Amino acid sequence: MGKWLNNYNPNDEQYWNSTAKPIAWKTLTITTIALVFSFVTWFLFSVVVIKLPHIGFTFTTEQLFWMAAMPGLAGGLFRILNTFLIPIFGTRDTIAFTTLIKIIPLLMLGFAITDLNTSFEYFLLIAFLLGLGGGDFSSYMPSTSLFFPKKLMGTALGIQAGIGNFGVSLVQLFSPLILSLSIFSFAGGGQIIQDTGQEIYLQNIALIYVIPLLIIGIWAWISLKSIPVKASFREQLDIFSDKHTWFCTLTYFMTFGVFAGMAAAFPMLIKTLYGDFPNAPDPLKYAFYGPLIGSAVRVIFGKIADKTGGAILTQITGISLIICFGLLIFLGLLTPTSMDQFPLFVGVVMVIFFFTGVGNAATFRQFPIIFSESPRKAAGVIGWTAAIAAFGPFVYNVLISESNKISGNSELFFWFILITCVLATIINWYYYTRKGCERPS
Repeated sequence: MGKWLNNYNPNDEQYWNSTAKPIAWKTLTITTIALVFSFVTWFLFSVVVIKLPHIGFTFTTEQLFWMAAMPGLAGGLFRILNTFLIPIFGTRDTIAFTTLIKIIPLLMLGFAITDLNTSFEYFLLIAFLLGLGGGDFSSYMPSTSLFFPKKLMGTALGIQAGIGNFGVSLVQLFSPLILSLSIFSFAGGGQIIQDTGQEIYLQNIALIYVIPLLIIGIWAWISLKSIPVKASFREQLDIFSDKHTWFCTLTYFMTFGVFAGMAAAFPMLIKTLYGDFPNAPDPLKYAFYGPLIGSAVRVIFGKIADKTGGAILTQITGISLIICFGLLIFLGLLTPTSMDQFPLFVGVVMVIFFFTGVGNAATFRQFPIIFSESPRKAAGVIGWTAAIAAFGPFVYNVLISESNKISGNSELFFWFILITCVLATIINWYYYTRKGCERPS
């Protein structure tokens, strides 16, 4: 009853101040909190996969990369589906359902971890279902774009995406801290770390998030409203006939695809590149810093993009990423010979995360402007580009593994990423940034 907001027009100044503003900010609050736990679910396996070999599971390095990659593959596929949900089901139903359904793979993972007989295939299935969390972005962000006026679009989307991305840091920082607690010991008991003899409860990092998801799902169902932007699945396919949909897809892969890919692969990169040296670093002590930086920057630069425009910030991002990936390759940081190179490696990766945050904020300011003639198309493009960029964790983990098999190191893969950034930066300059460009944004 009363879940639909008819005649909602946030671009009408009087209507915004009198009616729409509190609705928009309440919606943003609920959906952003929900999105945090979506990212938690999506990136949970990046923590689990590091711990499995230490508690008795005998998976190969290639199998571990595949398990880390599977949520990325699923996240991209589920984002394609999520792209079309808001016009069909509305904000309330979509947010509530997608929040509650993530409880299922978390319960599966919590019990699978405690059984050393759990197969590689079953872990792959769980990893795929955890990708449900990755899919949410492509319905949550288009939903937010409908509630806010154009003048606040960068701010609102920057806040939601930036704070939502904190879920990556939350899972990589908070999860290891609760491993020693016996709060979920009833679910299979503890596990012994083979190197140290320490008892941990790895199931904690899955089961701890079940109750928050249940609360948020119920909150969303009770409190959220929907804006009737009706369009069938077939009608929404019109975005694919516009060349700018594909250009935006490439620029967003350069920003969020790199962010998500590096966040998912960074722990395994540290382990494979520097794990065999004496006094090797613990990947989980460093993994959360990058996503934390990228997420915080995304929040800050959302408001900046509203004032400067998104195109110029995307341009700066592209140039900076090209330089950073060049440094990783040409300074030999991907083929280290000692631990002395590790601080510089981490430093360059942190700069990469910084500029992906800038670029993420900038692109979501750009897209509603590029497609300003149709808010529904703009929302669809936001969902679609986010879907393709969500394949970043899958692309990174699988292609890094393949690069290692082909050439013995990951340089070949990072050449591919560098070239992708060059192409995206050229397109952004020609169509959206230079004087007299086709769609200045």
